[in-house]
Amino acid sequence: MNDGAQAEAHDSFAEIAEASNRPQGTLRVAAPNDYGTIMVVPAVAEFLRRYPDCHADLRLNDRRVDLLEGELDVSIRVGWLADSSFKARRMGSFNQLLVASPNLLDSLGKVSSPEDLATLPFVANTALPDPTSWSFSRTDGTEAKFHAGPSLSIDTTQAVHAALLRGAGISVLPDFSVPADLAAGHLAHVLPKWSLPTGGIFAVFPSARFRPPRVAQFTEILIEGISHARND
Repeated sequence: MNDGAQAEAHDSFAEIAEASNRPQGTLRVAAPNDYGTIMVVPAVAEFLRRYPDCHADLRLNDRRVDLLEGELDVSIRVGWLADSSFKARRMGSFNQLLVASPNLLDSLGKVSSPEDLATLPFVANTALPDPTSWSFSRTDGTEAKFHAGPSLSIDTTQAVHAALLRGAGISVLPDFSVPADLAAGHLAHVLPKWSLPTGGIFAVFPSARFRPPRVAQFTEILIEGISHARND
């Protein structure tokens, strides 16, 4: 079968699925490791519970997975979207928090402004595009930039999280990854009067002519989970 015939057959099957409006086939999702584990895995599990005839292929990687036509149904992206020909839907947002273990902070002395961070041990998350430059702001309009000289560099967010719990330094983590640690006192919010830019949670789709019903249903389930997490 040539490429044109394959594309025509793919569209025909997609039209049948769309007409039935019943999720079928294998849901193929990519997501970052931390957000995928915390939010996407439960959503996939709920999707399979509601639609037991479906299957799922979930790929978790802090490095961005190429959203190639036919390879994935949806890629969950956390942060800021670069210009793209793909279609995207914003599903939620998150805050970035500068955090560290309370024991480390006690040993470092008072930290009251971004200028105080220059001499502190910093754990850089090299999965980020720019892991050592951060822009802080306050409600009164004051702004400050911090350029870290990392004492430790790690390429996954979950490993950075683990290093902070062990007192390896300070770093920035998304708020969805630390609520339990903050509540239990395992981590502390550093410079709570200063804010870092808010990021987005996006579902990014291939620019296909048809989107199978399984994708729409999964996306709605994930949005439900995001809403519940925000309201807890």
